Amino acid sequence: MLLCLTANHRNASFEILEKLSVGAPQAAGILVNDGDFVSGAVVLATCNRFEAYLEIDEPLTAATAVAVENSVQVISAASGIDPAALRETVTVLSGDDVAEHLFSVSSGLESVIVGEDEISGQVRRALEQARAAGTTSSALERLFQQAANTSREVKNQTAIGGAGRSLVRLGLELASSRIADWSATRVLIIGTGQYAATTVAALRDRGAEDVTVYSPSGRAARFALRLGLTASIDLVAALAAADVVITCTTTEAPVVSAAHLSPSAGNARRIVIDLGLPRNVHPDVATVAGTELLDLETISLHAPLEELTATTDARALVSSAASEFAATITEQQLTPSVVALRTHVFGLLETEIARARARGDEDGRVEAALRHLTGVLLHTPSVRARELARAGEAQSFSDAVTALFGIATSAATPAEETRGDLQA
Repeated sequence: MLLCLTANHRNASFEILEKLSVGAPQAAGILVNDGDFVSGAVVLATCNRFEAYLEIDEPLTAATAVAVENSVQVISAASGIDPAALRETVTVLSGDDVAEHLFSVSSGLESVIVGEDEISGQVRRALEQARAAGTTSSALERLFQQAANTSREVKNQTAIGGAGRSLVRLGLELASSRIADWSATRVLIIGTGQYAATTVAALRDRGAEDVTVYSPSGRAARFALRLGLTASIDLVAALAAADVVITCTTTEAPVVSAAHLSPSAGNARRIVIDLGLPRNVHPDVATVAGTELLDLETISLHAPLEELTATTDARALVSSAASEFAATITEQQLTPSVVALRTHVFGLLETEIARARARGDEDGRVEAALRHLTGVLLHTPSVRARELARAGEAQSFSDAVTALFGIATSAATPAEETRGDLQA
């Protein structure tokens, strides 16, 4: 069975999301290696959400509740959040709801900026990290691969991402109301990751020409050379020379604080845009004269309203993909019954073919006729198995096979399906 524990910008404070983004990703290995029922875990931690996708075995009726409580305790210990506070914050999804939620997240429909560009890549990297750590499972692999397919369909078939919206671009849009001419604006970027590269592209779209980069990890020179920027190794000097500062690093402690800044001279104003989580900029920066701080919390308050048609179309695609995924999983639960039936029938077929050969079927006509007849006879039961599975009546098919042919078989549980995949 699939579970998802989710905390995001809608149900969690930025303080809790910060702590989760730092400590909780390591919880995946603990959950899989030390948990009683968790057989797979993929953790997605971004600036606006934390999600733990789990596959659990269900040897007990209360296995789901036990797995959820154990997961809360492990994540709490890893992130330093009080278990009671975390329990009140996270939303727990199970079964078919997990697929629809992940498909929606991966398509950008649950982001602060609906249709944002970055989230699908973050979902993909979460799976890659789980693979590297050995915490994924076949069921989670199927889930995340279908999520990637769904996000591509949403991007290609709807207008949800057409405007190229992202946190970076929204932050720059808010700053643009204070800036008369980007080409004359001195910009400092702190960070050299993917967000920094996205920021450079967005700045150039607005005509920014004077862009300097500083890296706490010392990677500024290489990043600047690759993108045609100026590199700085002196943070205080670079801050003093900048009109706009944009931070997007993965450091766990603030890189910029009030101590790094001097008050702006005259009527000059300095804008600091903090895109980092954990925060790259200490809140006391806002107390420095002439400095305006735009952090993620402030930016999220200005997120534009959803574009109704595009969002509706995208959600319809997500819902359809989730329904198809659920139906496929349900069909797979009948695989043991279908295989048992086919094995039984083909066993009878081979017996009759051997008998026909013994009676002189030298040209193989009887054998061909028997094989054709067997295929025709098995076609309808195979179709009905899929139909019954999708209608939630998988057990009735298994019961019918047992009653008619005396074959002891039963529908497999999702956990059994996963174990079978792993053994194959």
